[in-house]
Amino acid sequence: MKTLYDVQEMLKKYGYVNLFPDRMDAIAFMQIELSKMVEAGIFEKSDHNYLTARLILTREERIESEKLKGE
Repeated sequence: MKTLYDVQEMLKKYGYVNLFPDRMDAIAFMQIELSKMVEAGIFEKSDHNYLTARLILTREERIESEKLKGE
């Protein structure tokens, strides 16, 4: 898993589908859903897929924030 698309595809496997047209909203949705998956016991906080997805979402959120500041 290396990209935001990879995180979206992983979430699809668990029934979470992103329909947000705004990229920042999509990232926020995915972060919330990952947290809910930990609460539900689907992932542990130490799980490799969970940690990788969190890092990717954090990176993408930072990139999008920088783009918005530059406009």
